[in-house]
Amino acid sequence: MVALDLLTLERVARLICDVDGPYERTGSQVERFLHRVRWPGDPQYDGSPRIPWLTEVLSSHAGDAAALDRLLCRICDPLEYDGGVEAAEPIAQELNRILAPEQLTVTYVGGRPVLGQVSQAGEIPLYGPPPDLHERVRRLTADSKAVEILMARADEASICQANGAYALAIIGIGSFVEGLLHVVVTDRDETVRRSGLVGRGGRRVPAERAGLHLLLEYAHRQKWVQTDAKDFMEKVRDYRNFVHPRHQIEYGLVPDLDTVRMCWAPVHALLNDLESAP
Repeated sequence: MVALDLLTLERVARLICDVDGPYERTGSQVERFLHRVRWPGDPQYDGSPRIPWLTEVLSSHAGDAAALDRLLCRICDPLEYDGGVEAAEPIAQELNRILAPEQLTVTYVGGRPVLGQVSQAGEIPLYGPPPDLHERVRRLTADSKAVEILMARADEASICQANGAYALAIIGIGSFVEGLLHVVVTDRDETVRRSGLVGRGGRRVPAERAGLHLLLEYAHRQKWVQTDAKDFMEKVRDYRNFVHPRHQIEYGLVPDLDTVRMCWAPVHALLNDLESAP
């Protein structure tokens, strides 16, 4: 779970407002920033001093790990700045200075910012399932049976990771992502539920037979998933195919703990995108 001290929240608020800095946000711009990350409560700027107002807004939902995850990543997302990555990286450095006492860090994975814990042995970010995963999946679909099954897949992937079954952990992560995208796509689009998706050669593929690649492509076209998250998730898709031993033999990879952590990282970005999409 992400849980930040009040002083950390105030420093984060200062960074977002950047008063007199090169990326200063007015009160209305801060409000729009919060709307982009789907901050709970639909906050409306009231004209009071920005930093105290924003600190109060952040504190009001300080226990919402998913919202904090989205907010912290969006602060240094290249999408936020005209200068792209060059502008975002110094922001990420300052944010990581603020987050250091909390043993958290934001790093770029496949071009997207991802929040991770810092290992006690050094500065290596540790990635596992996204924070508050059950609640976040529940918010994306009202299908309680689907939530139960998806969480079982994620939990089993974590169990495999914890016990050294790294190939099975990767397969589980890919299976979780495929199931999540299937639920989200079919929930959000009646046409897909009724007529399926367009596959190679223009042929219609029934929704229940759509694979991870096709689901990713569709979610990307709908702008529910950003390009970088989609591209890196394709790598997870490749690893998920290790369910077929011949594929792993051809690929020539023996997964280890770092491989599994690397596969969890784009899941964070994917989930943030799905939650932030209109």
